Amino acid sequence: MSLLRPVGIVGTGSYLPPRILTNDLEKMVDTSDEWIRTRTGIRERRVAAEHMAASDLAVPAAERALAMAGIRAEEVDLIVVATATPDAFFPSTACVVQERLGAVGGAAFDILAGCTGFLYALGVASQMIATGAHNVGLVIGTEVLSKITNWEDRSTCVLFGDGAGAAVLAPVEPGYGILGVHLGADGTGASLLHIPAGGSKMPATEDTVKNKLHTIHMLGSEVFKFAVRIMGEASLRALERAGLTKEEIDYFIPHQANIRIIEAACKRLNLPQEKVYINLDRYGNMSSASVPVALDEAYREGKIRKGHNLVLVAFGAGLTWGAAVVRWNLEAPPEAGV
Repeated sequence: MSLLRPVGIVGTGSYLPPRILTNDLEKMVDTSDEWIRTRTGIRERRVAAEHMAASDLAVPAAERALAMAGIRAEEVDLIVVATATPDAFFPSTACVVQERLGAVGGAAFDILAGCTGFLYALGVASQMIATGAHNVGLVIGTEVLSKITNWEDRSTCVLFGDGAGAAVLAPVEPGYGILGVHLGADGTGASLLHIPAGGSKMPATEDTVKNKLHTIHMLGSEVFKFAVRIMGEASLRALERAGLTKEEIDYFIPHQANIRIIEAACKRLNLPQEKVYINLDRYGNMSSASVPVALDEAYREGKIRKGHNLVLVAFGAGLTWGAAVVRWNLEAPPEAGV
């Protein structure tokens, strides 16, 4: 007899900065709206205000998730924040969020797995709750990628956006919740998507700042080839662990990086468009915030119902990948705005 408790998502929330940056970027780089749309599927993205840090986006997303779940902040005894743009090296952004929410006392830490961060955080937090070590978890993906984007590099500046998404985890009735998780990494691809400077290997100097070594560097074609392959593979591995087949997928929520990557994954899984959630056109690639924001929107729009089998999947720097199969345990979505 298993000693593990079933764990599910009992509340979701998201926050997007109000400022919208469209594809009218010709004044910054040699590009056009048509070039960006045809190659990525992105029409616009959100950009945080200059004073906003990752925690400033994470807190309202978390508050909305807690409100949906009907859970007080004091009841949360585990906070895991996935981010590639933390407020600072330390303390963790999770600790900053914990203090601001008034959830002091439980465990709080950050996870860095690039765009796969939310899936890694979901996997770790759900297992900590399943064992009984913790009871209520708050998993957040939050990014202010505009702060680490080279706005003179047309190959990257058109891709990214800012935002935050959150999910509340707790024990649920048997047969529901997170049924299977698959996480993986291939460190041989670490140099394909990285920020060269700022860490202990290359501390900040006048030259590293001048040469923009504190911004995202990516070999796009190599990352694209990796992503096209791994999104479908990771989804199938998670389904296998959940004891399900691709024919049993009710809804697919992929990382929103590039429309062609999403289409390739859907082809591998034989999924029609009506079973796939896409908000890439409105927000661009929000890294670890991508999947939880899409999940929150899909549920609030009534696309996800109790008993639906969901597949969440992402890939990211590392190179990393992750997928989770969730049997949705919530009833009809709340009214818009909750």
